[in-house]
Amino acid sequence: MVRVGRRSGDTGRAATATRAEVLYTPSEPVRTLVVPVPVPVAEPETDSISLLPGEHTISRKASFALVNACTLASLGLGLLAIFLAMDGDVRIAAACLVACVGFDGLDGALARKLGVSSPFGAQMDSLADMCSFGLAAPVVVYASLADSVPPAAAAIACAFVAGCAAIRLARFNVSPKDGRFFSGVPTTMAAAVLALTVLIGLDDLPGIALLGGVTMLAFAMVSSFPYAKLARILKLPPWLLLLPVVGALIDPRMAFVLIVATYLASGPVLWMRAKRV
Repeated sequence: MVRVGRRSGDTGRAATATRAEVLYTPSEPVRTLVVPVPVPVAEPETDSISLLPGEHTISRKASFALVNACTLASLGLGLLAIFLAMDGDVRIAAACLVACVGFDGLDGALARKLGVSSPFGAQMDSLADMCSFGLAAPVVVYASLADSVPPAAAAIACAFVAGCAAIRLARFNVSPKDGRFFSGVPTTMAAAVLALTVLIGLDDLPGIALLGGVTMLAFAMVSSFPYAKLARILKLPPWLLLLPVVGALIDPRMAFVLIVATYLASGPVLWMRAKRV
């Protein structure tokens, strides 16, 4: 009887195990249904990059167009200066460069006053400056020096001006801004000096002196000497600002040379003074 009971228990456990195997062991392989998930496709961006930050009101758009028109006017006058210099009208070409300087200062002032300053405007202004002050100014200077110095020497000096102007503009775009001083002579001021040199007739000076002055001005553009901005210069004592006016009435050419030489020398002086402090 005991043996039979044991067999019966064994049989029950075997039956139980058999039911478990039937319940949990599939007789056929399980087929998995794979549902494809749609992958979202990125729609092409249709919105163009806004050149004018902020609200796009009619008045702001008009102000933005006015500022860029001044920049384009500077660019066009620089191109005209090149054409005039090629035709031999060097004085008129120099006058166009002076007008370029005026429009270059006007577009920045208007952009700040009207509140439409933008990265696009800054890049456009830099490109226009390269055309007007980095290319047109050396071409006008080359045309004015053609009869007084060897053409090869004039070409090298003018190419040096163009290269230094490009370096100066590129460095200005990526450098932190200082409200008091420029790092090196600005291209605008260098072009103004070159244009006024031709306009007031200083191109009749000895050729070696002119080449030396052009080379020195080009070097000053890429130097790290601090040069005071116009707003800081206007804060000088009034009697000191009257000296250039009196000098211009006595001898305009000599006064111009002294003013330029003083400004160029101020950079190294301020640099040495800062080193001592």
